[in-house]
Amino acid sequence: MPSVLAFEKISKRFGAIVIAQDIDLALAQGEALGIIGPNGAGKTTLFAIASGTVEPDSGRVTLEGNDITRFPPERRCRMGIGRSFQIPQPFHGMTVFENLVVAAAFGGGIRERDAYQGCVALLEQCGLADKANRTAGSLGLLDRKRLELARALAGRPRVLLLDEVAGGLTEHECQSLIELIRAARARGISIIWIEHVMHALTAVVDRLVVLHGGRLIGEGEPRRVINSPAVQEIYLGIEADA
Repeated sequence: MPSVLAFEKISKRFGAIVIAQDIDLALAQGEALGIIGPNGAGKTTLFAIASGTVEPDSGRVTLEGNDITRFPPERRCRMGIGRSFQIPQPFHGMTVFENLVVAAAFGGGIRERDAYQGCVALLEQCGLADKANRTAGSLGLLDRKRLELARALAGRPRVLLLDEVAGGLTEHECQSLIELIRAARARGISIIWIEHVMHALTAVVDRLVVLHGGRLIGEGEPRRVINSPAVQEIYLGIEADA
C-alpha cells in the first residue's frame, strides 16, 4: 500500500540531546498508526517536523511522494496535514463556531461563507453544536479537546496528527473521543496518534511503533508490541526478566 506521509532518515538534535536519529517511518493511505514512548523520546518533535514547525538536521519528509521538508507550516496544512496539540490551543476570545471557520478558511483554503455549512456539520459530529456561540476559552477540558479535533478536521486534512488527545479525560469522555477519531478515519483520513492512554490507542490503531532515545525500538501489531519484554522494560518500567 503506498505511503501518504513518510519520514526518511530523519535526525534532530537540540545541543547534546538526540531527539531523532535516522528515523524511517511511513504512514500508509487509510492507516491509523500509534506512537508510544517515554517522555522525552522525541514523539512530539516528530510531529513538529511533520507539520513544519521544526526543521530536521538531516533526512526528509514526504507527502504522497513529494518532498515537503522545507515547506512552511501553512503550506503543509493546505496540502493536507492537520494536527492537534497536547495542550489545546484555540483562539480563546473567538466563539467555537468562529474557530472552525478560521480553520476551514485558512487551513482548508475555503471561502468563509462556503465554510459555514461544513463547520455546522462538524459541530454536530463533535458534540459542540450547543456550544457554537460560546467563547473557546470558556470550555471544559473535554470540549476543548473536541474543538481541537474539530479545528484540525475543518482544514480537510488527508493526514491527521493527534498528540495525546485522551490525556486527562474520564473513561466515558475517552470513549466519546475514540468514536470521533473512528469517524474521522471512516472518512478516509490517515492518522498518526501519540498517546499514553493505551486502551484508547489500541481501540483505533492498526500498527504501533515505540520511540526511545530518538530511535524506533519496536513496531508491529499493537498488542504484540505492548507485550514485548523490551518495550515493557523501557516504556513500562518492568524488567524483561521479571
